[in-house]
Amino acid sequence: MAAVFLPGLELSRRFYDEAVRPLLHRHFGDLPHAAARIGTGSEVLGFDTARSADHEWGPRLQLFLRDDDAGLAGDVVAMLSGELPKTFLGYPTHFVPTADAHVGRMAVTDGPVCHRVDVATFAGWCRGRLGFDPRRDLTVDDWLATPTQSLAELTAGAVFGDPIGELTAVRARLAWYPEQVWRYVLACQWQRIAQEEAFVGRCGEVGDELGSAVVAARLVRDLMRLSLLMHRRYPPYAKWLGSAFARLPAAATVTPALTAALAATTWQDREAGLAEAYSAIAAWHNRLGLTEPLDPGTRPYHDRPFRVLHAGRFSRALAGGITDPGLRARPLTGAVDQFADNADLLTDPAAARAVTAALQRRRT
Repeated sequence: MAAVFLPGLELSRRFYDEAVRPLLHRHFGDLPHAAARIGTGSEVLGFDTARSADHEWGPRLQLFLRDDDAGLAGDVVAMLSGELPKTFLGYPTHFVPTADAHVGRMAVTDGPVCHRVDVATFAGWCRGRLGFDPRRDLTVDDWLATPTQSLAELTAGAVFGDPIGELTAVRARLAWYPEQVWRYVLACQWQRIAQEEAFVGRCGEVGDELGSAVVAARLVRDLMRLSLLMHRRYPPYAKWLGSAFARLPAAATVTPALTAALAATTWQDREAGLAEAYSAIAAWHNRLGLTEPLDPGTRPYHDRPFRVLHAGRFSRALAGGITDPGLRARPLTGAVDQFADNADLLTDPAAARAVTAALQRRRT
């Protein structure tokens, strides 16, 4: 293994330029293709470290062929298996399964290389990852049934070459939600906060500090996701949520309050940390200009002695600006990863699309 860690995107870029592309040209001439490192993997989001090298990391990338050249995919895979170097910059190019058959790790081999150069058409790859072909016109259902992690995986990473142009075009199209969909997911995220913001105090009032802490942690998570959505960043899944949040330009101004809420041992201190965070993030909302300015201050929860933002005000204001009839008719349950939190569901595009459609049919 290489002595000095090389970030995965740079490793993949050099692997393509110095090993994969010359072999492709030698055997297939000027075969049109796009090359990229997108999809799953911490390096795609820029969060990989030396620890990442123990699984699903290494010299790997995607090659996307034109639809008309789909029949060549198997030949390209076989050629690379036989002719790729066994190591590249000190890293094995061969991958073996771990205890989890779906997870691979680098290993030295003397035989053919079981490489991680994925060769497919771009449309086929997207249908497997997203459940639809993003080259066509996108529907509201396409947007809302796709987890933000999946959108981040397709729009982050790096493109090493795209003379065909469709990969670049789709990445630009999916770079962020259309304005009406963005309004809707923001309204739904504020709605989640509105539904639980009073429970930190109510749990504490009856002596349930553990329950109060659990609610506070849920609210911190929702506030972090809301902040990313406000800054037009797709929230990643739990492992990288804090890292992505920390990269926001304004994160430093609210992180101490969120940290205080999590570290607190009494519900009053928890509530104080959250109240400070609520007001700061509400001020961010006002700077977006999507609604008329709203009072960012906290206040009592009706006649109960709990400090809340009454986040429903922000949800209603955003929803009131939605003019798309289909979105206006939807309940404020949001995109699939706003109402579902199960990895097996969110990583199964067909299931994610089915439950999103079923929820919409039930509520309209």
